[in-house]
Amino acid sequence: MTIVLVEGESDRAAVEVLAARLEVTGVDVRAVGGSKGARRAIDALPAKRVIGLVDANERADFETVLDAVFVCAPDLEGEFVRALGAARVVALLEEQGEGASFRRLQRQPAQRGRMLEEQLGQFFAGRSGNKLRYARLMADAVELTRMPPPLRALLDAC
Repeated sequence: MTIVLVEGESDRAAVEVLAARLEVTGVDVRAVGGSKGARRAIDALPAKRVIGLVDANERADFETVLDAVFVCAPDLEGEFVRALGAARVVALLEEQGEGASFRRLQRQPAQRGRMLEEQLGQFFAGRSGNKLRYARLMADAVELTRMPPPLRALLDAC
């Protein structure tokens, strides 16, 4: 059994969806409530192999306590946007009935002139539940041959 620590519930959902799609078994994915929770989680676990998935800015918190760390740059959502392509992610928002909401966000003064990928990141972070919802949807939508490299490497290590 491999234990995988991740920062939050959206990361957990994405790893679980992709593991199921790849038929990877024997993986116990645990959200630790942010990168600072890694040490507390390790202290509560019996001596087992523990690996992790973390955002680039938080990598040091995981690297000091885990056997192997796979890093999303800049974060999970950014990895999926690159893997799927921004246009496909926008189409996914439209399919979910959130196209108008995203276009409203794009018209905000702080968002004008920002790259589409940055606007998508703001959209995912801006509403409670969006990260979790879209992590599942993007993990289900991505072609397995185009899976984000840190997620592929993590699941290959399980």
